[in-house]
Amino acid sequence: MRRSTFLAGMVLAAAGTAAAERIKDIVDVRGVRSNPLWGYGLVIGLNGTGDNSEASRRALTNILRRKGLVLQPDDLSSKNIASVIVTAELPPFARRGSTIDVTVSTVGSASSLQGGRLLMTEMVGADGQVYAVAQGSLSIGGFSAGGEKSTVTKNHPTVGRITSGGTVEREELAEIVENGEITLLLRNPDYTTATRMAETIGKAGLGAATALDGGTVRIRLPKGVDRPGVAAFVDRVGALQVTTDTPALVVINERTGTIIVGENVGVSKVAISHGSLSIITQEKEQVSQPTPFSRTGTTEKVKETEIKAIEGKGTLHVVERTVSVSELARALNAMGLTPRDLIAIFEALKQAGALQAELKIM
Repeated sequence: MRRSTFLAGMVLAAAGTAAAERIKDIVDVRGVRSNPLWGYGLVIGLNGTGDNSEASRRALTNILRRKGLVLQPDDLSSKNIASVIVTAELPPFARRGSTIDVTVSTVGSASSLQGGRLLMTEMVGADGQVYAVAQGSLSIGGFSAGGEKSTVTKNHPTVGRITSGGTVEREELAEIVENGEITLLLRNPDYTTATRMAETIGKAGLGAATALDGGTVRIRLPKGVDRPGVAAFVDRVGALQVTTDTPALVVINERTGTIIVGENVGVSKVAISHGSLSIITQEKEQVSQPTPFSRTGTTEKVKETEIKAIEGKGTLHVVERTVSVSELARALNAMGLTPRDLIAIFEALKQAGALQAELKIM
């Protein structure tokens, strides 16, 4: 696959034939998805960097009351605790007892979670059911230290992570077979790619495949493939290779001066002239003196502004109809353009109807 990247005023063209991609690398199987989880928890063991809020103290009081301790929120006045929100993603094939990573974020005025430990926290899904329980020591990947006059902070000490800190308590198994069919969802929808994929699957004898639209391919499971054999069937389909097709697209990031030109971008024969205008402003100091023998006035420094406008000569360049990114790159590089010049030219080409591609500005 040929692409061209315009970065920092340079056009780099990569030539070659379009390569085939594995189906598993360009699609998602419908039904295979993760589920977000969250919960409210408490972090303890902080070294005076907690929030000491009433919500935190009440939450800790409720936890201790379950253990038979009769306490009031005011009895736990300390900045060693912090209220946090715990989030995680439940993988599609997570089984009961498996572990997942969790992220812990402060919701109060705690300044750092360094050295803290998360108390057991129930994590629920969108349906309100508990799917995992999290607990453990936090790793924040940064620090915050300081005194009365200044502080030093690295990264975000108010967000921490617990590797394998969540234990799955409830399974949410993925169902990928619906009415004897499996649906593949293209990550980059394209009618040509979807059609080629359906044809490749059919020729491989892996069932009747149909491209429903540019982003969906449906496969009818062949006879003899039972539920235990679905995983092996999906593996065989995913190993097939398909030559992908990409739309004619030019992506421009004006903030960084980056331009990406797709493989199939073409430009109709057009003449381009692009001149640059430079404005130079210079401040000079002059000395102002009173007239000789004058009894009034003083000698003072006066600033004068000098402005020059220099307009570069614009040469008319003819760009022939291009059939490859390499030719387009050579044509534009020959003009010695800067990233800002390239952006302006592509926008003008689109307005003139000479750019045979979609222009997307980030």
